[in-house]
Amino acid sequence: MRDVINEMATTHSEYDVVIVGTGAAGMALALHLPTHLRIALLTKSTLNQGSTYWAQGGMAAVVDANDTVESHVQDTLIAGAGLCNRDAVEFTVSRSSRVVDWLVELGVTFDRLEEHEQQGTGFHLTREGGHSHRRILHAADATGKAISKTLSKHVVAASHIDVLTERVAVDVIVHDGRCRGLYALNTRTGSVDTFQTNVVALATGGASKAYLYTSNPDGNSGDGIAIAWRAGCRVANMEFNQFHPTCLYHPKAKSYLITEAIRGEGGHLLLPDRQRFMHKFDEREELAPRDIVARAIDHEMKRLGADHLLLDISHKPAAEVLTHFPNTAKKCLEYGIDITKEPIPIVPAAHYTCGGVVVDQHGCTDIVGLYAIGETSHTGLHGANRMASNSLLECLVYGESAANHIKDTALTSGAKVSVADWDESQVTDSDEDVVISHNWDELRRFMWDYVGIVRTDKRLERAQHRCDLLRSEINEYYANYRVSNDLLELRNLSVVADLMIRCARQRKESRGLHFTLDYPDPEDQATDTVLVPS
Repeated sequence: MRDVINEMATTHSEYDVVIVGTGAAGMALALHLPTHLRIALLTKSTLNQGSTYWAQGGMAAVVDANDTVESHVQDTLIAGAGLCNRDAVEFTVSRSSRVVDWLVELGVTFDRLEEHEQQGTGFHLTREGGHSHRRILHAADATGKAISKTLSKHVVAASHIDVLTERVAVDVIVHDGRCRGLYALNTRTGSVDTFQTNVVALATGGASKAYLYTSNPDGNSGDGIAIAWRAGCRVANMEFNQFHPTCLYHPKAKSYLITEAIRGEGGHLLLPDRQRFMHKFDEREELAPRDIVARAIDHEMKRLGADHLLLDISHKPAAEVLTHFPNTAKKCLEYGIDITKEPIPIVPAAHYTCGGVVVDQHGCTDIVGLYAIGETSHTGLHGANRMASNSLLECLVYGESAANHIKDTALTSGAKVSVADWDESQVTDSDEDVVISHNWDELRRFMWDYVGIVRTDKRLERAQHRCDLLRSEINEYYANYRVSNDLLELRNLSVVADLMIRCARQRKESRGLHFTLDYPDPEDQATDTVLVPS
């Protein structure tokens, strides 16, 4: 097996395709591309460190004989609160069974029913919020880990794919309206490498790190969205930030997500006095879509002055709980919580970016040769609220679709053009990194306070004012000092925060994940919020 590459001998290299991000979208794209191509796959740290690896619940797909593509489509449209693009939904859902076949062929082991219970496909399927059928394939409660480890095994074994670890994308190189390369910081050496290529795919995940509390891993700082925006691409629906209703509340737990499948298997949300409350907010109770559940929890916490609520699955047989949720049980037990006997303390946390870079069904952006896939993109699948477990499916469907488009179109559209290496002759090393840490904390805190689960015009105005000041300070800092991982992430976070605020201020209604006290009702006509670079 080929070793993962940590360093390169030169800072200027040529590739047929450069992919930024090693989650399900990036790795699926790499594996679907023809083997005669030379591919660079860049990751901020090491493989298996993105959001895919930490996804617990599972992947939605139509594989049961009692389920239909149309049913999955309708559930997605309803959850999306009128903003889903039906063509994108049908395109994604109709390809779900082939995605399952591909993953199984690669070696992903989804949970199956006991031999004597097998019917249909034999998969053990769970049900999550917004779904009318059991259609969630899973590998216990560590589905993302199973998918990520399988994909990474094949990526590392592929001789035509160079996996370049500890690389942080800086910016895309654009000339005459098309992609010509990418600059990326090598955090091991401190140098900025130049990648000469006509095809760059941004698969860097979402931007939930813009918030103080998030379920996401550290690297989700909206890099791909910010890079594409600076390159001249449109961005849409950034006001729709999904807050996962149930993250573990514990002073020593770093935003550990408690899988939605617990509610799908009968878990109850409780107030501190152990009373259920979801029936007051939605007839679907705990199985309502995430936006409704998150707002309900936020409302009850504020009403009671509580710092957390509870999620209880202890009324189910202990053996069943431990079989379906072994990792959740193990993690909670590390903090002294036995989920078979007592409820789990939970709070909402920023979880998923439903908006992103505007793309078509092939992941193509407004820049020729530049692609965006996965959570970085806005395909129209999620609308105003992502339905549970549709995200992994989207990554894999669009990874394949982008690969087909690159193979058929992008690689025959012209010779590579020589690009200049990164120039840092006018900058110096910083001796004031405290500026970065201070701005980092300030940005994430005002985003949580003013652009959170419930918004108002006044809060958004305050957020915009603070964001403008921070962006000016960050840009000045970026222009004068050598780049670092923290500086690049802060620069990108300030861009995506600005995009979120601007989109939220434009939407004069409450819809899906965007709820404002000033405009509590939805408008009659649902429209996307599209921002165009000036």
